[in-house]
Amino acid sequence: MPCPSIIATAVLALSLAAAGSAGAADAPAAVADLRIRAAEQRPGAANASLLAAAHAGKRLVAVGERGTVLLSDDGGASLRQAGQVPVAAQLTAVDFADDRRGWAVGHWGAILRTDDGGNTWTLQRSDLQQDQPLLAVKALDAQRAVAVGLWSLVLVTQDGGQTWRTVTLPVQPGARKADLNLYSLFAGPAGALYATAEQGKLLRSTDGGLAWQTLDTGYRGSLWAGLALRDGSLLVGGLRGTLLRSTNAGDSWQPVATGQTSSITGLAQGPDGSITASALDGLVLTSRDGQAFQARRSADRLSHTGVLVNPQGQMVLTTRAGVRSALP
Repeated sequence: MPCPSIIATAVLALSLAAAGSAGAADAPAAVADLRIRAAEQRPGAANASLLAAAHAGKRLVAVGERGTVLLSDDGGASLRQAGQVPVAAQLTAVDFADDRRGWAVGHWGAILRTDDGGNTWTLQRSDLQQDQPLLAVKALDAQRAVAVGLWSLVLVTQDGGQTWRTVTLPVQPGARKADLNLYSLFAGPAGALYATAEQGKLLRSTDGGLAWQTLDTGYRGSLWAGLALRDGSLLVGGLRGTLLRSTNAGDSWQPVATGQTSSITGLAQGPDGSITASALDGLVLTSRDGQAFQARRSADRLSHTGVLVNPQGQMVLTTRAGVRSALP
């Protein structure tokens, strides 16, 4: 199985390697950073490499390199750095239950909690024995959340993050243990929760992440993003421009032609029902129905790590150079 740094770099396509590529000789320094050093206030933080973003009510909260957390109250037009982040580890994902309470996750198994809309954060969990990154988090409500990452790591809290329980996943046929790498989380119809994974697999939970069923999409590459559409259908995307659609809660899948080979990193639906997919190499795909997509590519080909649609209906992309709200 590939080492964590290679997998994480491939999945996020950008700067996860900065925190995850340390070899054995560098590990003590990385551990020491997580233990004793908070994220620094930096003049250039608005241009940091960002890996994910979420809405806390109308506020945009983005996370990324060296514990960077950026906040915007104007749809991404202007950004400011959060006042207190207790770790300098790479942050890979963020999600909110409401306009104040949410979680962020990242390298060294770090889980952070905020109760003030992302201004300040507290460390709830870390694993300093090995860098087993968490790559996605989903806030089900203010008390319940699920986080997933490498090697089938699934963590669940039902008490606001005071305790995090490790969930054991089913072993895949032919495997000796559960070791799928899990890349994103998204909510589906009827309270279902989905985790995208490598090898074209998708995991589905109907009980808040306590038990999971493995779904096979028929694809053999990694799936990096997923989205439940308003009509109840599901979209997942990943390597080489792959998009797949399901109309039966993930039991079967059909390919969606994109005409592109840039890997899909994020999916979002706007208030008007339109769908946006972010991708590497400056690519953005848009659709009205989730079946036919149009492609646009930025002149600078700056890779996108994820996408949101702000309350004004505008696309907001996270990139290795901050937030972008339009393609140059």
